[in-house]
Amino acid sequence: MAKNEMLPGTLGMLILRVLQPGPIHGYAIAQRIHTLSKELLQVEEGSLYPALQRMLLKGWVKAEWGISETNRKVRFYKLTAEGRRQLQSEIEDFDRVLQGIQSVMSKA
Repeated sequence: MAKNEMLPGTLGMLILRVLQPGPIHGYAIAQRIHTLSKELLQVEEGSLYPALQRMLLKGWVKAEWGISETNRKVRFYKLTAEGRRQLQSEIEDFDRVLQGIQSVMSKA
């Protein structure tokens, strides 16, 4: 695993978390994750848009067309109530796994 590569299974959680404050378009989602991770994590379009499509199909997000700050037609994604529940579940699962890893690392 490269040093700046995301842990498997975390992209969805990160996208949902970035959407929590309000609607944002796809490119801005990738940029926000990059910025918030102190430029450690990079989300490629080939991963981002398929993940967003899966979330649309599962009902975790909704999308509407709008105009970006650069005056381009883009899709804005918004977290749904089901998406908020999914985010909470993923955070709890991630925290449990992280605690297990920390326990092994401190006691081995």
